[in-house]
Amino acid sequence: MADPYKVLGVEKNASQDDIRKAYRKLAKETHPDLNPGNTEAERRFKEISAANDILGDPDKRKRFDAGEIDESGAEMPERRFYREYAEADPNMRYGRRPQAGPQSSAESAFDAEDLFADLFRNRGEQHFRGGRPGGTGPGADVRYTLPVDFLDAVNGARKTVAMPDGKTLDIEIPAGFREGQVLRLKGQGLPGAAGQPSGDAYVEVHILPHGTFRRDGHDIHSVVPITLGEALNGARVRAETVDGAVDVKVPKGAKNKTTLRLRGKGVVRDKAGARGDHLIELEIVPPENADDELAAFMADWEAKHPQNPRQERGDR
Repeated sequence: MADPYKVLGVEKNASQDDIRKAYRKLAKETHPDLNPGNTEAERRFKEISAANDILGDPDKRKRFDAGEIDESGAEMPERRFYREYAEADPNMRYGRRPQAGPQSSAESAFDAEDLFADLFRNRGEQHFRGGRPGGTGPGADVRYTLPVDFLDAVNGARKTVAMPDGKTLDIEIPAGFREGQVLRLKGQGLPGAAGQPSGDAYVEVHILPHGTFRRDGHDIHSVVPITLGEALNGARVRAETVDGAVDVKVPKGAKNKTTLRLRGKGVVRDKAGARGDHLIELEIVPPENADDELAAFMADWEAKHPQNPRQERGDR
């Protein structure tokens, strides 16, 4: 496997926040839902997720930097000195010392890479925290990364995630969910041994970008194109919101980038159901297929109404 720092494109002294931002950016770019049928994107997505599994966990990152685990998270062979070999049993002198305790995550019977492939087909990824399956003590926690559509995060939705034992779990995404928030599902991790409690499942939500809307806190932003005539004379135009299409009033004489505010059409902000606003920026689109008649009219009009829109900037 490649160096996780190189995979995520970060320096070795990068902060955890830098690593998290780099991972989210690359995961969105290579996510299979946004690259259907692209096997290279699928491969990169798995590689990026594996790198984040090491560097996104401060403990694993520390052990990787110290050379205790490799890029896959497997334990590195311990370093031994000449004296140990010289004093060792001749039959064991150049053999590897047996490892005590449970297997590493890369050696466990419950292979995380195989499980990832299954979850990948179900729009999720999984990372392990805690003990290995089949060991002693409480069950290990599991961690999923779940991509969610923009509108589902804003309006709320139910999603289904495949669990390690093959069962499916319905997850409710509350309205107004934010990027990177984590849902804790108590007792939905791997089962414990000998009656010990199961671990927990942690689902980190990643919101897919939308082609029309952009979220800023509890407000929604979008751009609505209008014609020059609609800007000059005023009009009612159709605009999409997270609740569906509505008619909005363009004021007479509207300028480019005029912003209209639709109150209460944004994202849920509290348990009482109060919502932010939807801000619509008007974009005046020049006429298509302008002819000589329009050009002559504009030249005549501007001659009678001279103005210099660059004057305020000191340009001529």
